[in-house]
Amino acid sequence: MCQLLFHLDSSLPASLQQQLREQIVHAILDGHIPLDEALPSSRKLARELQVARNTVMLAYEQLLDDGYLIAKSRSGYFVNPEILEGRAEKPVRLNDIDAERMPWERLLTIRPSQQETIRKPSDWHRYDYPFLYGQIDPALFPTQHWRECGRDSMSVPAIRSWSVDHLNDDDPLLIEQIHKRLLPRRGVWAKPEEILVTVGTQQALWIAAMLLLKPGRQFGMENPGYVDMYNIARIFTDDIRLLPVDEQGMRPVEELTQCSLVYTTPSHQSPTTVTMPLERRRQLLDMAEIENFLIIEDDYDSETNYLSNPTPALKSLDRHSRVIYVGSLSKTLAPGLRLGYMVAHPTLIREARALRRLMLRHPPTNNQRALALFLDRGYHDALLRQIHQTFENRWHCMSEALKRHLPTFHTPSTFGGSCFWVRGPEGLGCTRLQALARAEGILVECGNLHYFDRPGSEYMRLGFSAIPEARIEPGIERLARLIPRAMERAD
Repeated sequence: MCQLLFHLDSSLPASLQQQLREQIVHAILDGHIPLDEALPSSRKLARELQVARNTVMLAYEQLLDDGYLIAKSRSGYFVNPEILEGRAEKPVRLNDIDAERMPWERLLTIRPSQQETIRKPSDWHRYDYPFLYGQIDPALFPTQHWRECGRDSMSVPAIRSWSVDHLNDDDPLLIEQIHKRLLPRRGVWAKPEEILVTVGTQQALWIAAMLLLKPGRQFGMENPGYVDMYNIARIFTDDIRLLPVDEQGMRPVEELTQCSLVYTTPSHQSPTTVTMPLERRRQLLDMAEIENFLIIEDDYDSETNYLSNPTPALKSLDRHSRVIYVGSLSKTLAPGLRLGYMVAHPTLIREARALRRLMLRHPPTNNQRALALFLDRGYHDALLRQIHQTFENRWHCMSEALKRHLPTFHTPSTFGGSCFWVRGPEGLGCTRLQALARAEGILVECGNLHYFDRPGSEYMRLGFSAIPEARIEPGIERLARLIPRAMERAD
C-alpha cells in the first residue's frame, strides 16, 4: 500500500481526522489506491503518520459510512468500486495540433479579455505597503459575528428554506433588511418589489446595460470614470459620450441631452473621490426628466462617509423613477462576498429578475441568509462604526503623509471614502513608478485606465482600506524616494 502512504501528508495533526479522511478521498478519486489492495491497518497508518490510532479508525469508519470503503472479513478495508462508477475515461486525442488551429478569431463575437481593466496581484497581502483600493484589512473583518450568522444559516430549518430551488426569488429576510436597514441610511425608501439582489454591483451594472443599451443608443460615461462600466457599455453600444468631471463631480453638460442612459458615482466619484453637491444632483434629475434619459447611480464608497450628515443618495431625490440605484457591501464587509443590490422601478426590476434568472437564477441563497442575519442582528451597523473610526484615522494619516512627503502632488479637497486620487507633476510616468514601487514592496494603482480620451499618466489612486495605519507614512515616504527615478524615464 505504498501508493497511499506516499500520497498522505505525514505532518497531519493527530486531532483532525477529517483532514485524514479528505486525503484518503483524494487518493481514491485520483486513482492512487488499487481496488484489489487493502488499505494499511489503522495501527500501521497511525505509526507512519505519527498520529493517534483512534484518529485513523474514526477516519476509516467515516469513509465506510460515506461509501468510499468496504470492509472484508479478516482482510481489512478496500476501495469500494461503486464509488468510481460513472466516471468517463480520459479521451485519447489523436491530433492536438487541430485544436490549436481552431479559428477563434472568427468564432468569438467579442474579446473581453483584450479590454484594459484594473489588475491587482493575487498575493497583494504579502506586500508591506498595499495602497490598493477595494481590498479590506483582515483585522477589520467581523470574524466572530460572521461565523455566528454562517452557523445559524446552516441550521436545519434554514437549510430547508434555502436549499430548495427558488427559481428567481431572493431571500425575503435579506430583501427586508435592504429595505429597512441599508437603503434608509442613504435616504432611499423602496418597496420590496423595487429591490433585486445581485452578485455584487458588477452584475447589477451588466444587467442594466443589457436591458437598456443597444447599437444606436448613446451612453453617458464619467471621464475619468469606472473603467469596467466603460468596458460593459462598449459591449452593447459604440456610441459613448464622455462627460467631464470637475471638483463637484460629473458636470451637467449639453452632451447629456443626447444620451439614453447615464452612469454616475455622485457620493464619491470614481476615481477622483469628489462629492456631487445637492444643487447639481437636482439639476441632473431635472435634465433626466426633461430630456427623457435614465441614470445609473453607483453609490460607490457611500458607506465609508465619515460626515455626520452625508449628502443623500441621488435616488432619494428621484420623484420620477429616473434613477437605477446600485450598491453592495464590498467596501464594508468583504469584496469576496459578491452580494449587491439594485433598486429601480418595478417594471425594470421585473425584467432584471427575469434576465438574472437566465444568467444564474439567483445569488446563492445560503449566502443571502447569512448576510440577512448579519444585518438583522445589527452587526453591520456596529461594523460601520468601527470602519468609520478606523478609516477616518487613516484618512488623516494619509493626508498628512502626502503633504509631508509628496508636497508637489495635488489631491482633491475631499473627506471620506477609502482612497486618495493623486495627481503628480507633469511628466511623471505612473507605470514606471508602479514598477519601481512594487520592487520595494509598495503597491499603487495607476490612474491612466480611468481616462478614456487621454493618457492620464500622472495620476494615481492610493487606497488605505487594506494597509494598517502604522505603515501609511513609511510607505508614502518610501514611495516619495522613487519619484526622481520615475521622472527620469517617464512613459
